[in-house]
Amino acid sequence: MSAVFILLPVLLPVLGGLLLLTHPVQAKRGLPLYCEALVCITSLLVWIAILGCGGHPVTVYNFTSGFSITFGADGLSCLFAGMISLMWPLVTIYAFSYMEDDDRPFAFFSFFIMTYGITLGVAFSADILTMYVFFEMLTLVTIPLVTHYGNAESRYAGRKYAVYTIGGASLAFTAVVLITLYGYGGDFLYGGIVDINDGGGLMLVAFPMGFFGFGVKAALFPLYQWLPDASVAPTPVTALLHAVAVVNSGVFAVIRLTYYCYRPQQLAGTWVQHVCTIAAVFTLLFAAAMALKERHFKRRLAYSTVSNLSYMLFGISLMTPQGMLGGMAHMLFHGIVKMCLFLCAGAFMHVTGNRYIYEVNGVGRRMPFVFTCYTLGALSLTGIPFFCCFISKWQLLLAGAEAGTLEGALGCGALILSAFLCAMYTITVSVRAFFPAHGKDYYANSAVTDPDWRMLVPIGVFTLVNIVFGLFPAPVMHFLAQIAAGRI
Repeated sequence: MSAVFILLPVLLPVLGGLLLLTHPVQAKRGLPLYCEALVCITSLLVWIAILGCGGHPVTVYNFTSGFSITFGADGLSCLFAGMISLMWPLVTIYAFSYMEDDDRPFAFFSFFIMTYGITLGVAFSADILTMYVFFEMLTLVTIPLVTHYGNAESRYAGRKYAVYTIGGASLAFTAVVLITLYGYGGDFLYGGIVDINDGGGLMLVAFPMGFFGFGVKAALFPLYQWLPDASVAPTPVTALLHAVAVVNSGVFAVIRLTYYCYRPQQLAGTWVQHVCTIAAVFTLLFAAAMALKERHFKRRLAYSTVSNLSYMLFGISLMTPQGMLGGMAHMLFHGIVKMCLFLCAGAFMHVTGNRYIYEVNGVGRRMPFVFTCYTLGALSLTGIPFFCCFISKWQLLLAGAEAGTLEGALGCGALILSAFLCAMYTITVSVRAFFPAHGKDYYANSAVTDPDWRMLVPIGVFTLVNIVFGLFPAPVMHFLAQIAAGRI
């Protein structure tokens, strides 16, 4: 593969975002065309890189011996980059409507677009050092998005986000250095490059440092609190942060660490696996309970994200191909569904100016399209058959049952219990929206309606994909199974 084809989708949005920040287009009217064209061209370049994968990794720049910026496109890279490339243009269209009256649209869209390129850098990294560099850059480029509104709440959320994620990356840095020293430069190879006995057993200790360090972006307990607070950011940001860019980068990094740096068969059965699996199981239950008690609409969805990220970490920590398959499937399907749910919540907040669950009462009759799509997403997230999240949750249950361990059995029980909690904290919103209690319809005489097409089209597309993948999952699952088996 030519270095140009894999470097362009990473560089183009970064340079385009910097250009927008330093030389904003003179007319605000031209901003949507510039941003959407840049994002769509980047997505096209991503698919050129994906379809041209199979070659050797390419070194873009060599700093010194053992430290270079190297890109590649294996099956896992194609999955993550493909997800991003299809979601980003849709959310950008949504953002044009959501940010229409914003005072600083150029600052917002410049960092919004740069985040796209940095996330692609994480996806296409061919070794752990390159991934770590872009992992840290992702934190820096998203801080201005979290603090965009500039009020006290946003600044506090931004500080907490920075402390948690940079602190987590600092913890992971020790694992990155040791893997680079003992793992042939840290190049990714399915099946692992690191022996846990190297370094006098130090490599075994390094694994949980990497797991919890990278796991901060995946909101693993006890380092989860930044994610609900980051909900103060504009909804296009929270949708991407909580469904794709930041949180899935954390899951992606843990997959790389577990299956492409370490040898999972060596980790299986060790105290390290027990600690990581139990942490994931506890987080998915704890966060589901927190979501149930939360009354703020977006914060409730944020706690739901914390719970569902640990579904993925649970599958990954089982150290089996089936566990990896379930984790990857949920990374994809949860991203689709949670994107839809956040966009629906954002549309409600944008149109009505309300933020809390009790303020949803009766709005479904005034915003039928938005809340019908929300309901379909809620059914999927709960794990109802014929929707895509049922497929991934079923795969995770199979992985837990096949593991034959106490942690696997506990995980299966936790998955079932959290599904009941999920139904309670998501579907009850739909019940309030369409069937308010007598005298509690807050919108009976309101002029509230569904938003414009720029919000409705992305919501509708994600809803359609949710249903299509739920009814016809075989092609996608076949592709994921090939990745989990190390064939691509």
